[in-house]
Amino acid sequence: MSGAIGISSTSAQAKRGLPPHAQGLFVTGTDTEVGKTEVTLGLMAALQRRGLSVLGMKPVAAGCVLTPDGLRNEDALRIQAQGSKPLPYSAINPYAFGPPIAPHVAAAQVGVEMQIEPIKTAYQHLITQADWVLVEGAGGWRVPLGPGLTLADLPSALDLPVVLVVGLRLGCLNHALLSAESIQASGLQLTGWAANRIDPAMAAADDNLATLRERLPAPCLGVIPWLRTPTPIQVADFLEPFPEMV
Repeated sequence: MSGAIGISSTSAQAKRGLPPHAQGLFVTGTDTEVGKTEVTLGLMAALQRRGLSVLGMKPVAAGCVLTPDGLRNEDALRIQAQGSKPLPYSAINPYAFGPPIAPHVAAAQVGVEMQIEPIKTAYQHLITQADWVLVEGAGGWRVPLGPGLTLADLPSALDLPVVLVVGLRLGCLNHALLSAESIQASGLQLTGWAANRIDPAMAAADDNLATLRERLPAPCLGVIPWLRTPTPIQVADFLEPFPEMV
């Protein structure tokens, strides 16, 4: 895919053992708690209601709860439930950690060194089973995952274009522009961004949106209003997937 959003040819996909229109996206955010999961689920729902099969994954998750089945992360469970077919939790969230702290710190506390290969293997398994696979990151764009490894290495290893979720609150302009600059400096395609009104009382929100539209080097996929308990379908109503995504 070479980081492009365009659909690969049927013959090329067939040679790789993929469905004719198999594609992927990486969803990152300007920070933690900006709505990456809501946008991931909204995009999944928007594609599904257009008749496409969609799966999602959250490769790294901290803040997991210990259950009889093992560590489980609420966001990863929601992504698992939204998928077009049932899959084991381990396929959705290869690296799960208990403490709600930076993932590399949580991993070090339990003696785990995260590697790209298990994530890549899980993604390659998913992409053979759906038209689209959406991969949600953890925290912001440059979150460390281990020695010499950051979140930014994942979309590069998976060959995925990036969607940036901008949490609309004070400071979002700096965070969004720096994130976009870093994504492009990594040699990756920022293929779109979505704004999420996480602070309903934000001053000059529309002015900030206008600045983001003017300065971010990618199209806006939608602006999600402040929703108390958003559902994937509700979020999908405010998102417009690319024409190439249908």
